[in-house]
Amino acid sequence: MNYSSTELAFAHSLKGIARNNELKSRILESSDISPLLSSAAKRFMAGIDQKPALTIAEALNQRGYSTNIEYIGENTTSTTECERVVHEFERLIHTSAQQQLQTYISLDLSHIGLSINTQLALKHLKILAKQAHNHGMKIFVGMEEMAKTDAVLEVFHKAAAEFPNLVITLQAQLMRSTADLQALHSIDCSLRIVKGAFQEAANVALPRSKKLNSHYLNLIQIAQEQGKSVSIATHDQVLIQDVTRLGYLHHPQAELELLFGVRPEAGLQARQTDIPVRIYLPYGEEWYLYLCHRIAEHPPNIYTAFIDVIEGQPSPIEGY
Repeated sequence: MNYSSTELAFAHSLKGIARNNELKSRILESSDISPLLSSAAKRFMAGIDQKPALTIAEALNQRGYSTNIEYIGENTTSTTECERVVHEFERLIHTSAQQQLQTYISLDLSHIGLSINTQLALKHLKILAKQAHNHGMKIFVGMEEMAKTDAVLEVFHKAAAEFPNLVITLQAQLMRSTADLQALHSIDCSLRIVKGAFQEAANVALPRSKKLNSHYLNLIQIAQEQGKSVSIATHDQVLIQDVTRLGYLHHPQAELELLFGVRPEAGLQARQTDIPVRIYLPYGEEWYLYLCHRIAEHPPNIYTAFIDVIEGQPSPIEGY
């Protein structure tokens, strides 16, 4: 997907300020700005609480989509808070199972202990992996900033040795991802391939380009040659056309994963051609960073956000 130089510069700046905690605090404390931005975030999130996420997941299931629900958050630095987050995920797993939803669970390791130490993250991941396994669910482990990649993979390797229902996310923008994928060859696990939304140094990450797209396609090819299930996560129409043309999406262990609220027409089109589609459906209090990432990832989303602020929200599953 091609963007203008202005759009690319805007995305670069937005990625930079997204993690400015001082600015974030000022925005969230503003009685004028915060309500407007939180309104814009509603297009891409299922709300603050678990209940609306489950309601939307059920509606999407009824339309032929599976889902991937996440209680979003990261960089939790209190053990007590990590335990609260784990409890929320436990409740999400059990309630989803009780309601017989066609859903998996997604999480970031820094939300459940990685920012404290790897042992705590591993302990909590194993607890959740076991509970998910008992209900026939997979857990998608998100990939975070480059600085955390080694720690994320360390925890994942150890947990996946016991629990085959774990899925690791690899970012095609990182040059190291091919080697990381090769290191997973002997592990019984699934993969999610994304382009990557983090601002990383030029010596470790590829910019948006044909080279990045080629790296993305190569990762899928290697993963499928390894016999792994692959969640192909992209909204890039050129990439979707490429993975369809190459037969990657028609592989029996492949699916297209799309973010909730982003290009629902792409999901509808894929589903109508018998391609399995999974919708990533986040909820939680950490809407600010998520909104920044969605706009930085696809700058025209800023127009949609302003329309939502001015005219109000459409039905959450409109277009699906």
